[in-house]
Amino acid sequence: MGGFIEAFHEGGIWMYLILVLGVFSVSIFLERVVYLFGKASVDKDRFLANVQRAILAGDLNSAVNYCSERSAPLTNIVRQGLIAVMNKGKEDEVQTAMDVASLREVPLIERRTSFLPLFANIATLLGLLATIVAMINAFKSVAAVDPSQKATMLSGAISEAMFGTAGGLIVAIPSLLAYAFLASKTQRILDDIHEVSVATLNLILQNREKFSK
Repeated sequence: MGGFIEAFHEGGIWMYLILVLGVFSVSIFLERVVYLFGKASVDKDRFLANVQRAILAGDLNSAVNYCSERSAPLTNIVRQGLIAVMNKGKEDEVQTAMDVASLREVPLIERRTSFLPLFANIATLLGLLATIVAMINAFKSVAAVDPSQKATMLSGAISEAMFGTAGGLIVAIPSLLAYAFLASKTQRILDDIHEVSVATLNLILQNREKFSK
């Protein structure tokens, strides 16, 4: 542990910048996990079955209330479409209401995730820069020492310099894996929203006569 801390300090200010990026990456990952797997996560099949049951029964109030029980992007979008139907909106007005809700909800799903690959790239470049700077300083230092000590001193300096690259990769690799993990979950949520929205809209249009009574 002491050797790691010493190598960290040898990397200079670059290592602190890499550490900051690592902290930001972890913070974003944890926040996105809580949101995507918590608030934004909805059992698509169960939700769709309950909404369809209410629509087929002609009970839009029950469908809206069910959507309101939990605030999630999927439920909020469908609720806006149902409210538009309750307000006697035409087909294009119902679609517009759902589209407007999507424009508001989708950015919340995709928010901040794109910073992870950015931080990964910056961490890698900072690690490389830390190594290059350390190597330059090492070669400058060995130029003024006794020739018999150059090999030993240079090998030690190179070993310390490589910690810069290692530090950057330690942050970059988990950040990219975290991005892939979150991007997969984000895409699944967006696919569910599209599927449920289309299915709900089609069902509403097919049973429109039940709501005009």
